[in-house]
Amino acid sequence: MWIDTHCHLDAAEFAPDRDQVVAAAHAAGVSRIIVPAVELHGFAAVRDCCQRYAGCFPAYGIHPMYTPAAQESDLQALREWLENERPLAVGEIGLDYFVPGLDRERQQFFFIEQLKLAREFNLPVLLHVRRAIDLVLKALRQIRVPGGIAHAFNGSRQQAEVFIGLGFKLGFGGAMTWPRATHLRELASGLPADSLVLETDAPDMSPVFLAVPPGGQPQRQRNAPEYLPRIAETLAHLRGISLAEVATLNRRNAESVMPLLP
Repeated sequence: MWIDTHCHLDAAEFAPDRDQVVAAAHAAGVSRIIVPAVELHGFAAVRDCCQRYAGCFPAYGIHPMYTPAAQESDLQALREWLENERPLAVGEIGLDYFVPGLDRERQQFFFIEQLKLAREFNLPVLLHVRRAIDLVLKALRQIRVPGGIAHAFNGSRQQAEVFIGLGFKLGFGGAMTWPRATHLRELASGLPADSLVLETDAPDMSPVFLAVPPGGQPQRQRNAPEYLPRIAETLAHLRGISLAEVATLNRRNAESVMPLLP
């Protein structure tokens, strides 16, 4: 049994064939999928998606890339969703200092306020962190939440250890499958086994076997939760363990950091 800890199943890319995407995931053994929202206007779509498909579970939050359009009143709406829907986590939230043009102070405001909500409702958080790891860690030290997942982790070993000390797991996905991602692969092979979880971030973060077809040129292709076991093969190879052992550690780690996961 596999758990995809981060998959945007509600995304428009899946609109034409979402039923088939979920069926393929289940056929591949991916029996549980966590679907994080990114903006208030998408909360209902995430909820409806998770109600429609067995094994799918929602998280609600305002993604840093969506803060330009967010209103402060969205935070009160988020509070109501957390209270009434009882999701697995608050997310996807965080900071993104990679994308140009995003107001950093505005990002920080929404991030801090959502951390406060996570603390109030005793929920873990699903973190988006790009070029802002130290600032995210600073906020997490100030506003202690019951752990969570640092999605698509790409920091240093020292930063990883701080996340782990704060009760977080570190998400690894398709980026780890690329041979040139030497730093990521070193982290995946060397970090404690109980600190890792697997994710697809579908439809994004395509693994190498999708982006580089045999004999072809690199091109972006849609990622999907059915590919999680193939992504896991890379982690098994890097750590020198069996695929079954990877499935077990992924399940245990996901369940430990998200206790509401059925």
